[in-house]
Amino acid sequence: MGIVPLERALQLAADVDLDLVEVAPMARPPVCKLMDFGKFKYESALKAREARRNQQQTVIKEMKLRPKIDPHDYETKKGHVVRFLKAGDKVKVTIMFRGREQSRPELGFRLLRRLSEEISELGFVEASPKQDGRNMIMVLAPHRATKAAAAAVIAANARPPREPREGDVAEAPPAAAPVDSTAATAE
Repeated sequence: MGIVPLERALQLAADVDLDLVEVAPMARPPVCKLMDFGKFKYESALKAREARRNQQQTVIKEMKLRPKIDPHDYETKKGHVVRFLKAGDKVKVTIMFRGREQSRPELGFRLLRRLSEEISELGFVEASPKQDGRNMIMVLAPHRATKAAAAAVIAANARPPREPREGDVAEAPPAAAPVDSTAATAE
């Protein structure tokens, strides 16, 4: 349309029943567009909602261990880690050191390395073990194939809607009869 004075642009927008929206305020002269702004906001909100629905939620589960863990307890905790990885979740493994255990961080490092080797077919080490004060932290993530399998299992377990049964109500109950306003008497 070209360069138009503000009053003329507002008049054009009013004539076609649209809004004058400034799309590039820093340009010289500023760039404006004639559009239905309410419709634009509604469509952009729909697009944002659709994008949120399609994005993948990453869940981080945490498993806490101690350096002097009993073999049975270790196997139980490893089983939990395996279950989390099979479900497609990331796992943050934390080893907590207390007292004199802090002077032997290699015990925790060995434990984490052993765990990562034992679950290597399900996941990989996303963040290698590092000391963080009294804790040593490592993050495990599932392989892509494991994540895809978990998504397939979730989709397979989703139940389809059940068929209606004989006793089910097929229709909504009838609405109340309208009130005849002419029959009312004023007292």
